[in-house]
Amino acid sequence: MVQTYKPTRMFTVREANAMLPLVRAITRDLVLLSREVVERHQRVEHLKAGRSITAGDPYQDELAQIEDELSKDRERLHEYVNELRQLGVEPKSGVDGIVDFPARLNDELVYLCWKFGEPEVQYWHTLDSGFAARRPLTAEMTTGISAAESN
Repeated sequence: MVQTYKPTRMFTVREANAMLPLVRAITRDLVLLSREVVERHQRVEHLKAGRSITAGDPYQDELAQIEDELSKDRERLHEYVNELRQLGVEPKSGVDGIVDFPARLNDELVYLCWKFGEPEVQYWHTLDSGFAARRPLTAEMTTGISAAESN
């Protein structure tokens, strides 16, 4: 059975840009924490590589504490992702700060694509292509993008 993607919300370019201040704030927190979690996870894995941690190991308590903190931070990351999804947007990369806004271009469901640090939504791509295949929005396309959902 093939599942059909049904976004919770559809955006026009204007609506996506109007929501950017809130999306930007959440995405900033997501990016900073994502990068920190990745870095700390890599350091922990490096410390654990080639060594077996046994009872009495002086690093055991410290590693346990770091792993507990990482677990709590991963929960916070999930909360940020859920906040974005509740707004109707699709976070695609926490580390890179890539967020997609579902939209309709003519009769095709597409994503308006934004990356943390960009001043506004300026790109789009199809559902099955990703960030690497995004293309600039043109003035003509902006008028062809609607928030209307099809049934």
